[in-house]
Amino acid sequence: MGTGSLWMLASQAWAADVDSVRLWRAPDSTRLVFDLSSTAEYNIFALQNPNRLVIDLSDSRVKTQFDKLDFTNTPIASIRAAARNKTDVRVVLDLKNTVSPKSFSLKANEQYSDRLVIDLFDKKRVVSRSVEQVVKKKNRKIVIAIDAGHGGEDPGATGPKKVREKVVVFQIAKRIEKLFDQNPNFQGELVRSGDYYLAHRKRSQLARDKQADFFISIHADAFTNPQAYGASVYALSTKGATSEAARYLATKENRADLIGGASSLNLGDKDDVLAGVLLDLSMTATLSSSLDAGKYVLKNMGSVARLHKKQVEQAGFLVLKSPDIPSLLIETGFISNPKEARQLNSSKYQQRMANAIYDGLVQFYSEHPPVGTLLAKNGNAVGRSYIIARGDTLSEIAVLHNTSVRKILRYNKMSSSTIRVGQRILIP
Repeated sequence: MGTGSLWMLASQAWAADVDSVRLWRAPDSTRLVFDLSSTAEYNIFALQNPNRLVIDLSDSRVKTQFDKLDFTNTPIASIRAAARNKTDVRVVLDLKNTVSPKSFSLKANEQYSDRLVIDLFDKKRVVSRSVEQVVKKKNRKIVIAIDAGHGGEDPGATGPKKVREKVVVFQIAKRIEKLFDQNPNFQGELVRSGDYYLAHRKRSQLARDKQADFFISIHADAFTNPQAYGASVYALSTKGATSEAARYLATKENRADLIGGASSLNLGDKDDVLAGVLLDLSMTATLSSSLDAGKYVLKNMGSVARLHKKQVEQAGFLVLKSPDIPSLLIETGFISNPKEARQLNSSKYQQRMANAIYDGLVQFYSEHPPVGTLLAKNGNAVGRSYIIARGDTLSEIAVLHNTSVRKILRYNKMSSSTIRVGQRILIP
């Protein structure tokens, strides 16, 4: 049962209107968001034979249509609504299969009106795994989890000409993943594979499920002053932010977690003293690695973008609070700055930024290869590969990767600078 205050004048017929409805599909769940004109009491329950989910809204009416929603790859077959008891409304979700529902209401904020959020979690299938699948193998690849910030009903910051943070950072994240997948020593894993929202704790958990060695969260900054500029790299601070800007940013990003209704970290299977010691030891080690890697990433980003600060900053981002995975939050620029918004929306600039982040992490791991990995066994002997796209020239590729045409020709044993679409070359 969800509750909300109902303030209704005698002349008003309904306390709340359902003005619109939005739907997002995640790999293991479906989110339905009802945008309301004000808060409303609601009740939700499931029915079987056939499977349905019923949502009763008190003193409400529906002012939107459901037939334009795309139910592809969701457990929803259709949605219908009808008046009930003259003042209430009943919304029925006809389901293709059983789900585990979760619901919560959100108050209006600077971006949205009051909302009722319905999450439909797919019934998980039990999958048995062998010991070899659970335990990391020897001579394995280094796994980099790449998290594109925001997503779904949380667009993040919006820049000039409606450039949206969630779109830009997802494009950069996909470029980074591709670079790591082209390197035989690494494996890139996208945390968010589409346009949907994930709670910060869920992002960390997904990285852990993928057995990630490192976690990076990609964002694009925003500030009230459009003149603010520069890229930044953040690691977790256990004692608070290192500057007022970092403190402000951490608060802004953490507040977005309310959208997903994230739960707090749970160490319930350990006593308080042991949990505290384990957490402190683990976070000390991972923070050290995070800061070391951050320096490499920041240095490489400095060759592509103006830097907001010349050192790795520290702030209390929820998405970085994974005690066992080194993590960085990377602000690729200020989307609120007109010039940087144009750059961030450019495919060439996105590629250059992706290259810089990739190069920084590869350099870090080349000097600190984890035991049991291919990189530790063979070293970074194989160069990065690049697939020629339409319109590419060797000179542009050389500039993009901070090298020269002569080095590319010599490294690939090419007799001329003639290239063809689809051709794979190695970058020295």
